[in-house]
Amino acid sequence: MKKIFFSFLLILVVSACKTEKTPELSNREITRVITEMTEVMIHDVTNPPLAARFFTYACLAGYEVIAQNDKAYRSMHGVLNDYPAIEKPQDASGYATHLSAILAMLKTAQKIQPSGNRLEALEKQLVDSCRTAGFSDDVITRSTNYAVEISKQILKYAKADRYNRISNYPRYTPSEKPGSWYPTPPGYFAPVEPYFNTVRPFTLDSAAQFKPAPPAAYSTDTKSAFYRMLLQNQQEGGATLAEEHRQIAAFWDCNPFALENNGHMLVGLKKISPGAHWMGITGIACAKAKKSFAESLKIYTAVAIGLTDGFICCWDEKYRSNRIRPETAIRKLIDPDWKPFLQTPPFPEYLSGHSTISSASEVILTHYFGDHFVYTDTVEERYGLKARSFHSFREAAIEAGLSRFYGGIHFMDAIDQGRAQGLKVGEWVVKKVEK
Repeated sequence: MKKIFFSFLLILVVSACKTEKTPELSNREITRVITEMTEVMIHDVTNPPLAARFFTYACLAGYEVIAQNDKAYRSMHGVLNDYPAIEKPQDASGYATHLSAILAMLKTAQKIQPSGNRLEALEKQLVDSCRTAGFSDDVITRSTNYAVEISKQILKYAKADRYNRISNYPRYTPSEKPGSWYPTPPGYFAPVEPYFNTVRPFTLDSAAQFKPAPPAAYSTDTKSAFYRMLLQNQQEGGATLAEEHRQIAAFWDCNPFALENNGHMLVGLKKISPGAHWMGITGIACAKAKKSFAESLKIYTAVAIGLTDGFICCWDEKYRSNRIRPETAIRKLIDPDWKPFLQTPPFPEYLSGHSTISSASEVILTHYFGDHFVYTDTVEERYGLKARSFHSFREAAIEAGLSRFYGGIHFMDAIDQGRAQGLKVGEWVVKKVEK
């Protein structure tokens, strides 16, 4: 009789363990992490290529937790260049998968971003809200321990991508050759990430895999292709810009280095990077389509990978062709007082980085959401800009590219060839991630 009673109790205990569930998190929590990472990037004035790199490693940490706990998702081992087999801790048990994934993202971002400790407040808020929602302290502790171990392995992978070697390279000196890039006002900043093409890509065979056609050659000949583009910029990309084009240029500006003349001082303006804008769009799409937590994290990860590889490709060409910006050329050859509508970013002109990474993001997001995904982009509202609505990611990416012409900071061939390169990068990333 005692044996029968003991067996009955055992069945009850096992059944209770099987049915006890912790609440699941939604894709909103992923978006919160991305949003707060963006705020830290603004605080640190993180440059666009580096921002994409930060997003990618944080997303990979979270995604790897999902892949280890859901057979529908596979690890990036064998998919990304040199990506290791991320080991699941042997003592991992009693954790909440979604919570571990979010914490893995936060732990990685805290370590990899210069002011990552600012994310500790979000982690505390998250843990407190989970406790209120019904997560036990034991589950939270186990979830945190699991996240820390995954994050350590991702950070080790990140440390080997050669970015930390860049500081040892010779200081980049602008060329004095006619037609070459030179620092622009008002900040005259040093060139950003001249050696970013030495960073290990995530999916590309090399930084030059999608090397574009050469840019139109610099020329003072008024009949040359370059001079015709110069006139086009001078007439259509300055102070006489139409109001509609002004709105488009401002919406997609995303220049972390922008400065405002405030009396006797130059004051930095609060702006996000182009990659952060597209990560924001990713969150909007995932929320509208009601994607699951796991699926959303995979999409975020794919977009981040596309951003980083897109920047690697684009920056490889920027410092190869090293072409002069419209602002410098127009002032030298046509009008010494001409100013673009947008402030010129501190790096060479060809290719357009925004065109490249926007087109790459377009391809990846279209793969997951379809060709005619209608959405309203509210990413820039928190920075004082009105929302804009789009009928597809393609429409948005094309507008993002054209915004650089409207703003007077890019020639049209840089925009067209940047788009062509970005489409190839996006297709390549989808092929790799989904093979």
